[in-house]
Amino acid sequence: MARALITGVTGQDGAYLSQLLLDKGYEVFGLLRRSASADVVGERLRWLGIIDRVKLIDGDLLDLSSLIRIVQDVKPDEVYNLAAQSFVKASWNQPLLTGQVTGMGVGHMLEAVRLAAPEARFYQASSSEMYGLIQESVQSETTPFYPRSPYAVAKLYGHWLTVNYRESFKLHASSGILFNHESPLRGIEFVTRKVTDGAARIKLGLAKELMMGNLDAKRDWGHAKDYVRAMWLMLQQKEADDYVVATGRTTTVRDMARIAFAHVGLNYEDFIRIDPAFMRPAEVDVLLGDPAKAKQKLGWEPEISLEAMIEEMVEADLFRHRSRMQ
Repeated sequence: MARALITGVTGQDGAYLSQLLLDKGYEVFGLLRRSASADVVGERLRWLGIIDRVKLIDGDLLDLSSLIRIVQDVKPDEVYNLAAQSFVKASWNQPLLTGQVTGMGVGHMLEAVRLAAPEARFYQASSSEMYGLIQESVQSETTPFYPRSPYAVAKLYGHWLTVNYRESFKLHASSGILFNHESPLRGIEFVTRKVTDGAARIKLGLAKELMMGNLDAKRDWGHAKDYVRAMWLMLQQKEADDYVVATGRTTTVRDMARIAFAHVGLNYEDFIRIDPAFMRPAEVDVLLGDPAKAKQKLGWEPEISLEAMIEEMVEADLFRHRSRMQ
């Protein structure tokens, strides 16, 4: 039975990846940072009905000794590094923490693998935010990076360090440059979930308006379920490499809000208000990925449409609020 170690296991991607690997017969181990009690941090695993099947281990990306011990004990065949301070807006308020966790944490994880399980295959969660002030209208693996937030700068460090360990130490280390991907398990602070939760609350009479920032920002949004499948496919290849994972379709925040509110029979324009407090200090206006390499080499294609994803998220938020109202 193959063994996988996932950092960030309690996040959106970690939960869906755990589900995918369990369905494939893996033994799944998850790194758990003790920031809150397990019944709180395990909520996403519980939502998917798999919390009892994932072996949670205490550790922290900032503590190299804990990572080395964990890798020695687990003896993983595959390591997926998904953990990060992943909220872009918070990275301006906590730039040094973001650098330590999202950047240096990758180095700690790579070192632990190099020292304790050099034959393991390693996946690094890179980000489309690294493109930032876009240098090409459609971004591929060869597009130059221009990060526009402390988060993106930290992700870029982790990305290039993964390339460096692959070339320096011959680790099977791949990076997925993932464009925005969402789901009912997305954190409430992220714009898509903020919109679907807002639509649900307004529909149920729990709120009267939704305060938003830049409605004209454009993103390439896919479903996390599709994107974790791409992660797994990368580690099944003979050679490690870097891949853009995207839908190739761009949508504004405005259009995404229109879809969400229309699903509950409302016009978003009647309820959304703009608040400058939600604007980023340096905005990334457009992100649009070219997934041609992933399609060609991995045989990967997204299966869930933006519309289906947004509607699924709205339904999940309606369910959550109705459950609390009972």
